[in-house]
Amino acid sequence: MKIVIIGGVAGGMSAATRLRRLNENAEIIVLEKGPYVSFANCGLPYYVAGEIKERTDLLVQTPEALQARFSLDVRPNSEAVFIDAAKKEVIVQTREEKYTLTYDKLILSPGAKPFVPPTIGLAEAENVFTLRSVPDVDAISAFIEKEQPKKAIVIGAGFIGLEMAESLVHRGMDVTIVEKAPHVLPPLDEEMAAYVSKELTANGVKLYTGLAADSFEEKGKIIVLENGKRLESDLTLLSVGVNPETSLAQTASIKTGVRGGILVNEQYETSQKDIYAVGDAIVVKQQINGKDTMIALASPANRQGRQVADVISGLNRKNKGSIGTAIVRVFNLAAASTGLSERQLQQANETYQVVHIQGKSHAGYYPNAKAIVLKLLFHPTTGKIYGAQAVGEDGVDKRIDIIATAIKAEMIVEDLPELEFTYAPPFGSAKDPVNMAGYAALNLMEGLSDSVQWYELEDKQKEGHVLLDVRNADELTSNGRLKGAVNIPLDSLRERLSEVPKDQPIIVSCHSGLRSYIAERILKENGYEVENLDGAFALYSTVKPEKVEK
Repeated sequence: MKIVIIGGVAGGMSAATRLRRLNENAEIIVLEKGPYVSFANCGLPYYVAGEIKERTDLLVQTPEALQARFSLDVRPNSEAVFIDAAKKEVIVQTREEKYTLTYDKLILSPGAKPFVPPTIGLAEAENVFTLRSVPDVDAISAFIEKEQPKKAIVIGAGFIGLEMAESLVHRGMDVTIVEKAPHVLPPLDEEMAAYVSKELTANGVKLYTGLAADSFEEKGKIIVLENGKRLESDLTLLSVGVNPETSLAQTASIKTGVRGGILVNEQYETSQKDIYAVGDAIVVKQQINGKDTMIALASPANRQGRQVADVISGLNRKNKGSIGTAIVRVFNLAAASTGLSERQLQQANETYQVVHIQGKSHAGYYPNAKAIVLKLLFHPTTGKIYGAQAVGEDGVDKRIDIIATAIKAEMIVEDLPELEFTYAPPFGSAKDPVNMAGYAALNLMEGLSDSVQWYELEDKQKEGHVLLDVRNADELTSNGRLKGAVNIPLDSLRERLSEVPKDQPIIVSCHSGLRSYIAERILKENGYEVENLDGAFALYSTVKPEKVEK
């Protein structure tokens, strides 16, 4: 069997090596249009920052090493430019020649390319870069060494944009981020992204959200935003998303779907016989709701590459889809998400409920425990887990990985308190934040608690709801108080019930939500109409700092 693989990174190389392990006698040819194969794409920003010292550390494998170990015919600088599906031929263009390559099976793993918006003056800009490959990082590094830029603009505040913003700060630059969406890190919901914005600002990064670059002037030295604001830039990074690289697939009349991605079935077969596709270029099923989507992440791409090799080798494998699990470090903070966001659920008109809990990375009484804010999204009657988001200095990856596993295993909210984790004070808590999120969600589902979200509070207060803050007086002095709140400390609440009006609905709040839940139960048991401010003061004051009185 002769198998040709187009694309030598992530999915393509995973397919090639798995194919060899299963088919010792197959002829396996890997075509890569760039100069490098199997490089660490996700490590590029950290090389710019200097955290990864050696450029060679980015190159996971070389063609020579792959030939020696796996007997793979790896051809860098070889671009497939046309596919004749009827003849089972690929036309390949190198620097020296153009030739035709036949195949029995063809795997497409072309990946994605940075989206470059059609902005006035961009074509003439000499200091604007994208970051997707080793040549990209080489160009950025060479520019920095030669020009010694002082001011940098990052356009786009997604994962790569934020990683590069941090990297450029570490290189001594004055960094500004411009993001078209209303907040940074659009995969997160607004209140969770607020923690990221706070961390960026604390490290000197200037933020412009809800704005796009309207034009570039003076060969990229001046960037004019939609509102007319003019920003100076010595170096600009464009990181406004990626598009699937499907131009080659189109030459073979392969069917495409959402955002132009390649359509494949459960065995990764395209609409053309004996042509398969994997990685960032394909349309996948969002496993949670079964809808078509694009998820450009390394882990699914590697899994898909292995699975398509299994399919071609006669093993029973199915493409079950992806849920989208990702994490980013922003200075001292980590932000991660899995599954669907609240915004996505709203757009899909799904019925859902939300709970925010605040926990610790390990036992609070053990030194250096760090706060974790965890958001869980679920169906209010079935308990189906839709997604989760978390921010914190430590332990965020562990909690989101657990919930991602729970989603993949089709667990429900009721299962989360049942999960048993290793516990010793340096590592965790007897009640892990994931357990606590499950308990809090169950309280909502079973009617023991009713919640108000941060974006509902102002309207509720205008409608006559009384905001009752049960924190201690010294907390109000040190951290501030929410506008319009009445303060009765939790430990005094039972003795001061007469001060709480029974003819008005009550919203209770504390610092994190634990004490306010206790207050909610006390008041409900005494005949009050009560709701709990989900996330409490800590969350609300982060996303709405203007509503805090000092």
